[in-house]
Amino acid sequence: MKHAYILTLSCPDRPGIVHAVSGFLFERGGNIEEAAQYNDPDTGLFFMRVQFACDQLTFEDLQAQLRFFGEPFRMAWKLHATRQPMRTVILVSKEGHCLNDLLFRWRSGLLPVEIAAIISNHRDFYQLAASYNVPFHHVPVSSATKPQAESRLFEIIESERAELVVLARYMQILSNELCSRLAGRAINIHHSFLPSFKGAKPYYQAHDRGVKLIGATAHYVTADLDEGPIIEQDVARVDHAHTVEDLTAVGRDTESQVLARAVKWHGEHRVLLNGHKTVIFR
Repeated sequence: MKHAYILTLSCPDRPGIVHAVSGFLFERGGNIEEAAQYNDPDTGLFFMRVQFACDQLTFEDLQAQLRFFGEPFRMAWKLHATRQPMRTVILVSKEGHCLNDLLFRWRSGLLPVEIAAIISNHRDFYQLAASYNVPFHHVPVSSATKPQAESRLFEIIESERAELVVLARYMQILSNELCSRLAGRAINIHHSFLPSFKGAKPYYQAHDRGVKLIGATAHYVTADLDEGPIIEQDVARVDHAHTVEDLTAVGRDTESQVLARAVKWHGEHRVLLNGHKTVIFR
Protein backbone atom coordinates (compact mmCIF):
# COMPACT_ATOMS: atom_id res chain seq x y z
CA MET A 1 0.00 0.00 0.00
CA LYS A 2 1.34 3.41 -0.97
CA HIS A 3 -1.08 5.76 0.79
CA ALA A 4 -0.38 6.18 4.51
CA TYR A 5 -2.41 8.31 6.89
CA ILE A 6 -2.51 9.39 10.52
CA LEU A 7 -5.86 9.72 12.27
CA THR A 8 -6.00 11.58 15.58
CA LEU A 9 -9.18 11.88 17.60
CA SER A 10 -10.71 12.72 20.94
CA CYS A 11 -14.23 12.21 22.27
CA PRO A 12 -16.10 11.41 25.50
CA ASP A 13 -14.87 8.05 26.74
CA ARG A 14 -17.16 5.02 26.39
CA PRO A 15 -16.73 1.30 25.72
CA GLY A 16 -16.09 0.15 22.16
CA ILE A 17 -14.30 3.14 20.63
CA VAL A 18 -11.12 1.23 19.73
CA HIS A 19 -13.22 -1.59 18.27
CA ALA A 20 -15.28 0.87 16.25
CA VAL A 21 -12.27 2.74 14.86
CA SER A 22 -10.47 -0.50 14.00
CA GLY A 23 -13.59 -1.86 12.32
CA PHE A 24 -14.11 1.34 10.36
CA LEU A 25 -10.59 1.11 8.93
CA PHE A 26 -10.76 -2.66 8.30
CA GLU A 27 -14.01 -2.34 6.36
CA ARG A 28 -12.32 0.18 4.06
CA GLY A 29 -9.22 -1.90 3.43
CA GLY A 30 -7.09 -0.08 5.97
CA ASN A 31 -4.05 -1.75 7.50
CA ILE A 32 -3.16 -0.37 10.97
CA GLU A 33 0.59 0.11 11.35
CA GLU A 34 0.69 1.91 14.71
CA ALA A 35 -1.97 2.69 17.32
CA ALA A 36 -2.08 4.25 20.77
CA GLN A 37 -4.91 5.41 23.01
CA TYR A 38 -5.48 7.05 26.39
CA ASN A 39 -8.55 7.75 28.47
CA ASP A 40 -8.26 10.62 30.93
CA PRO A 41 -10.15 9.78 34.14
CA ASP A 42 -10.15 13.45 35.20
CA THR A 43 -11.91 14.80 32.11
CA GLY A 44 -13.66 11.64 30.90
CA LEU A 45 -12.12 12.11 27.46
CA PHE A 46 -10.67 9.44 25.19
CA PHE A 47 -7.70 10.13 22.89
CA MET A 48 -6.35 8.01 20.04
CA ARG A 49 -3.71 8.15 17.31
CA VAL A 50 -3.75 5.59 14.49
CA GLN A 51 -1.28 5.34 11.63
CA PHE A 52 -2.59 3.22 8.79
CA ALA A 53 -2.28 2.47 5.08
CA CYS A 54 -5.26 2.46 2.74
CA ASP A 55 -5.36 2.36 -1.06
CA GLN A 56 -9.06 1.68 -1.58
CA LEU A 57 -10.28 5.21 -0.79
CA THR A 58 -8.98 8.67 -1.56
CA PHE A 59 -8.08 11.13 1.19
CA GLU A 60 -11.28 13.07 0.45
CA ASP A 61 -13.44 9.94 0.61
CA LEU A 62 -11.94 8.96 3.95
CA GLN A 63 -12.62 12.44 5.32
CA ALA A 64 -16.22 12.35 4.16
CA GLN A 65 -16.85 8.94 5.72
CA LEU A 66 -15.09 9.92 8.96
CA ARG A 67 -17.49 12.84 9.37
CA PHE A 68 -20.43 10.46 9.34
CA PHE A 69 -18.63 7.88 11.50
CA GLY A 70 -17.57 10.35 14.20
CA GLU A 71 -20.93 12.01 14.82
CA PRO A 72 -22.42 9.42 17.23
CA PHE A 73 -19.23 9.56 19.32
CA ARG A 74 -19.14 13.38 19.37
CA MET A 75 -15.66 12.91 17.99
CA ALA A 76 -13.16 15.65 17.19
CA TRP A 77 -10.78 14.17 14.61
CA LYS A 78 -8.13 15.08 12.07
CA LEU A 79 -6.78 13.06 9.15
CA HIS A 80 -3.29 13.65 7.81
CA ALA A 81 -1.40 12.23 4.83
CA THR A 82 2.04 11.13 6.04
CA ARG A 83 3.74 11.78 2.69
CA GLN A 84 3.25 15.52 3.17
CA PRO A 85 5.81 17.11 5.54
CA MET A 86 4.36 19.83 7.74
CA ARG A 87 5.00 23.29 6.32
CA THR A 88 6.75 25.32 9.01
CA VAL A 89 7.77 28.94 9.56
CA ILE A 90 10.42 29.76 12.18
CA LEU A 91 10.52 33.03 14.13
CA VAL A 92 13.82 34.10 15.72
CA SER A 93 15.46 37.18 17.24
CA LYS A 94 19.19 37.39 18.08
CA GLU A 95 19.84 33.99 19.72
CA GLY A 96 20.37 31.50 16.90
CA HIS A 97 21.19 28.18 18.59
CA CYS A 98 17.68 26.75 18.28
CA LEU A 99 17.29 27.99 14.71
CA ASN A 100 20.63 26.48 13.68
CA ASP A 101 19.77 23.16 15.33
CA LEU A 102 16.36 22.94 13.65
CA LEU A 103 17.80 23.77 10.23
CA PHE A 104 20.50 21.11 10.57
CA ARG A 105 18.04 18.43 11.74
CA TRP A 106 15.62 19.33 8.95
CA ARG A 107 18.30 19.18 6.25
CA SER A 108 19.52 15.87 7.73
CA GLY A 109 16.04 14.37 7.36
CA LEU A 110 15.47 14.13 11.11
CA LEU A 111 12.34 16.32 11.27
CA PRO A 112 9.05 15.63 9.44
CA VAL A 113 8.67 19.28 8.40
CA GLU A 114 9.35 21.55 5.47
CA ILE A 115 10.86 24.83 6.61
CA ALA A 116 9.20 27.32 4.30
CA ALA A 117 10.50 30.60 5.73
CA ILE A 118 12.37 32.29 8.56
CA ILE A 119 11.11 35.56 10.03
CA SER A 120 13.15 37.76 12.34
CA ASN A 121 12.98 41.20 13.89
CA HIS A 122 16.77 41.42 13.29
CA ARG A 123 18.95 40.77 10.23
CA ASP A 124 21.52 38.58 12.00
CA PHE A 125 20.58 35.24 10.41
CA TYR A 126 19.86 36.10 6.79
CA GLN A 127 23.13 34.44 5.70
CA LEU A 128 22.35 31.31 7.70
CA ALA A 129 18.93 31.15 6.04
CA ALA A 130 20.51 31.63 2.61
CA SER A 131 22.96 28.77 3.25
CA TYR A 132 19.95 26.47 3.63
CA ASN A 133 18.12 28.13 0.70
CA VAL A 134 15.26 29.21 2.99
CA PRO A 135 13.53 32.58 2.39
CA PHE A 136 14.38 35.14 5.10
CA HIS A 137 12.01 37.94 6.06
CA HIS A 138 13.15 40.88 8.17
CA VAL A 139 10.16 42.29 10.04
CA PRO A 140 11.35 44.89 12.57
CA VAL A 141 9.20 45.45 15.64
CA SER A 142 8.81 48.44 17.94
CA SER A 143 6.11 49.42 20.38
CA ALA A 144 4.79 51.89 17.81
CA THR A 145 4.80 49.45 14.88
CA LYS A 146 3.83 46.19 16.61
CA PRO A 147 0.31 45.93 15.06
CA GLN A 148 1.71 46.44 11.56
CA ALA A 149 4.57 44.02 12.22
CA GLU A 150 2.21 41.31 13.45
CA SER A 151 0.00 41.85 10.44
CA ARG A 152 3.03 41.29 8.22
CA LEU A 153 4.03 38.20 10.24
CA PHE A 154 0.64 36.63 9.78
CA GLU A 155 0.58 37.54 6.10
CA ILE A 156 3.84 35.63 5.55
CA ILE A 157 2.64 32.66 7.63
CA GLU A 158 -0.57 32.44 5.62
CA SER A 159 1.13 32.93 2.25
CA GLU A 160 3.48 30.04 3.07
CA ARG A 161 0.49 27.87 4.07
CA ALA A 162 2.27 27.15 7.35
CA GLU A 163 0.72 24.47 9.56
CA LEU A 164 3.32 25.09 12.28
CA VAL A 165 4.98 28.24 13.59
CA VAL A 166 8.06 27.80 15.79
CA LEU A 167 9.22 30.58 18.10
CA ALA A 168 12.91 29.63 18.27
CA ARG A 169 13.91 32.26 20.83
CA TYR A 170 11.74 34.92 19.24
CA MET A 171 11.88 37.51 21.99
CA GLN A 172 8.64 39.34 21.30
CA ILE A 173 5.37 38.86 23.16
CA LEU A 174 2.61 38.10 20.66
CA SER A 175 -0.68 39.95 20.94
CA ASN A 176 -3.81 38.16 22.12
CA GLU A 177 -5.23 38.41 18.59
CA LEU A 178 -2.22 36.74 16.97
CA CYS A 179 -2.10 34.06 19.68
CA SER A 180 -5.72 33.29 18.92
CA ARG A 181 -5.05 33.05 15.18
CA LEU A 182 -2.15 30.64 15.79
CA ALA A 183 -3.86 28.56 18.48
CA GLY A 184 -2.67 24.97 18.49
CA ARG A 185 -0.05 25.50 15.77
CA ALA A 186 2.58 27.74 17.40
CA ILE A 187 5.31 26.29 19.63
CA ASN A 188 7.54 28.41 21.86
CA ILE A 189 10.76 27.44 23.64
CA HIS A 190 11.10 29.00 27.09
CA HIS A 191 14.48 28.82 28.78
CA SER A 192 13.33 27.56 32.15
CA PHE A 193 11.57 24.55 33.63
CA LEU A 194 8.05 25.96 33.74
CA PRO A 195 6.15 26.88 35.83
CA SER A 196 9.34 28.22 37.48
CA PHE A 197 10.88 31.49 36.30
CA LYS A 198 8.33 32.74 33.80
CA GLY A 199 8.81 35.87 31.77
CA ALA A 200 12.04 37.72 31.06
CA LYS A 201 15.59 36.70 32.01
CA PRO A 202 14.87 33.31 33.58
CA TYR A 203 18.58 32.44 33.83
CA TYR A 204 19.09 35.54 35.96
CA GLN A 205 16.16 34.48 38.13
CA ALA A 206 17.57 30.95 38.43
CA HIS A 207 21.02 32.25 39.37
CA ASP A 208 19.53 34.56 41.97
CA ARG A 209 17.74 31.60 43.58
CA GLY A 210 20.81 29.38 43.47
CA VAL A 211 19.06 26.50 41.69
CA LYS A 212 20.85 23.18 41.12
CA LEU A 213 18.87 22.32 37.98
CA ILE A 214 18.06 24.57 35.06
CA GLY A 215 15.65 23.59 32.35
CA ALA A 216 13.81 24.35 29.14
CA THR A 217 10.16 24.00 28.20
CA ALA A 218 8.51 23.73 24.80
CA HIS A 219 4.85 24.73 24.95
CA TYR A 220 2.03 25.92 22.74
CA VAL A 221 1.64 29.68 22.53
CA THR A 222 -1.37 31.21 24.26
CA ALA A 223 -2.36 34.71 25.29
CA ASP A 224 -1.23 33.91 28.85
CA LEU A 225 2.54 34.38 28.80
CA ASP A 226 4.43 31.09 29.31
CA GLU A 227 1.21 29.35 30.38
CA GLY A 228 0.43 27.32 27.25
CA PRO A 229 0.06 23.52 27.22
CA ILE A 230 3.47 21.92 27.77
CA ILE A 231 4.80 19.55 25.11
CA GLU A 232 8.30 18.70 26.37
CA GLN A 233 10.76 19.62 29.13
CA ASP A 234 14.28 18.71 30.20
CA VAL A 235 16.88 19.81 32.76
CA ALA A 236 20.65 20.13 33.17
CA ARG A 237 22.55 20.05 36.46
CA VAL A 238 24.42 23.15 37.62
CA ASP A 239 26.04 24.25 40.89
CA HIS A 240 26.94 27.26 43.01
CA ALA A 241 30.01 28.10 40.90
CA HIS A 242 28.06 28.69 37.69
CA THR A 243 27.65 32.31 36.64
CA VAL A 244 24.64 33.58 34.69
CA GLU A 245 26.75 33.25 31.54
CA ASP A 246 27.54 29.64 32.45
CA LEU A 247 23.85 28.87 33.00
CA THR A 248 23.02 30.43 29.65
CA ALA A 249 25.67 28.37 27.85
CA VAL A 250 24.56 25.11 29.50
CA GLY A 251 20.93 25.91 28.82
CA ARG A 252 21.37 26.42 25.08
CA ASP A 253 21.87 22.71 24.43
CA THR A 254 18.85 21.81 26.54
CA GLU A 255 16.69 24.37 24.75
CA SER A 256 17.69 23.06 21.33
CA GLN A 257 17.01 19.43 22.19
CA VAL A 258 13.67 20.13 23.87
CA LEU A 259 12.43 22.27 21.00
CA ALA A 260 13.54 19.72 18.39
CA ARG A 261 11.64 16.93 20.15
CA ALA A 262 8.51 19.07 20.39
CA VAL A 263 8.68 19.98 16.69
CA LYS A 264 9.22 16.33 15.73
CA TRP A 265 6.28 15.08 17.79
CA HIS A 266 3.99 17.84 16.52
CA GLY A 267 5.10 17.14 12.94
CA GLU A 268 4.25 13.47 13.44
CA HIS A 269 0.83 14.41 14.87
CA ARG A 270 1.66 12.82 18.22
CA VAL A 271 0.49 15.75 20.35
CA LEU A 272 -3.20 16.11 21.22
CA LEU A 273 -4.53 19.02 23.24
CA ASN A 274 -6.34 18.13 26.44
CA GLY A 275 -7.54 21.44 27.87
CA HIS A 276 -4.48 23.21 29.31
CA LYS A 277 -2.48 19.96 29.08
CA THR A 278 -1.32 17.67 26.29
CA VAL A 279 -1.50 13.97 25.49
CA ILE A 280 1.61 12.80 23.65
CA PHE A 281 1.77 9.41 21.92
CA ARG A 282 5.52 8.81 21.57
